[in-house]
Amino acid sequence: MRLILRAAIAVACCLAAAASSIAAAPQWPSRAVHFIVTLGAGSGADIGARLFADKLAQRWGQPVVVENRPGGDGIVAINAFVGAHDDHVLLFTPTSSFTAHPYLHADLPYQAGDLVPITRVSNTVIVIAVPAALNVDSLKRLVALARTEPGKLNWAGVTGALDFMLAGWLKQEGLELTKVAYKNPVDAANDLAEGRVQVYEAALAIVRPQLQSGKIRLLAVTNTARAATAPELPTVAEAGYPALTLDGLVGLFGPPGMPLALRQRITADLRAVADKTVEERLATTGQLMNIGGPDEFEKSIDAQRGKLAEFAKTLGIVPLSKN
Repeated sequence: MRLILRAAIAVACCLAAAASSIAAAPQWPSRAVHFIVTLGAGSGADIGARLFADKLAQRWGQPVVVENRPGGDGIVAINAFVGAHDDHVLLFTPTSSFTAHPYLHADLPYQAGDLVPITRVSNTVIVIAVPAALNVDSLKRLVALARTEPGKLNWAGVTGALDFMLAGWLKQEGLELTKVAYKNPVDAANDLAEGRVQVYEAALAIVRPQLQSGKIRLLAVTNTARAATAPELPTVAEAGYPALTLDGLVGLFGPPGMPLALRQRITADLRAVADKTVEERLATTGQLMNIGGPDEFEKSIDAQRGKLAEFAKTLGIVPLSKN
């Protein structure tokens, strides 16, 4: 009886200590929160980060600072985030900034586990675009033209997930197009408008100026569903090429060890501040607001990685890194 009583007292003491520890723990956030963005000022991800930073600062009662760390194929920003070792420093980025890294970099300075998914914020609208002067108005007609003129068409390649997607799809379809490599996606969009390249897969925001000038034509979106900002455009699946389907994912990541409960709370806070104004502003940058929690976001990232792995296999490309 005494043993049982002692055990009960011990359990009660442990529970009391745990409750006291939780009560004494500082509320998050207890100070300024930093969003590190992999892209430069004015990019879709940057605008999204700033929209939510302003709203969340009001909700959290703490400043939310946006820091742009472009360059190095996203690695500059990721290094800054990982090196902080701070749950008040979060990474705000498109997943395409890092999902292709294992195939492009032999010695990555971070591990996949260093980026803990918190919440998906939006889906980037990704399009297949051609010069208006090409007189092609559908993916099927583009494929037909490429088959009748093998090797005569050029496609714009910019390092990353979209580059892998298009290269892998072209090989699967047995199409011979010449890749023209670009470091700057804006340069690729400008050359597309002038007809120096004939195919470009890119975020809608990148090619919007050339679209508005009437120099390019959009054939389809790679997203799972049609985009509200361009409802007339079919999805690639509707156009007959489901292998090209890819949803651009933009979201927040935290450091290893960030509790699931905190990640879920941050997701709930984003949902709470995601009003019509934010949704409409995101739409002007070619993004669809689509807030999803940690588990859903992680599954979406895994699916994107799986698709890239399939295309890498098609292209005969092996991972350079174990990340």
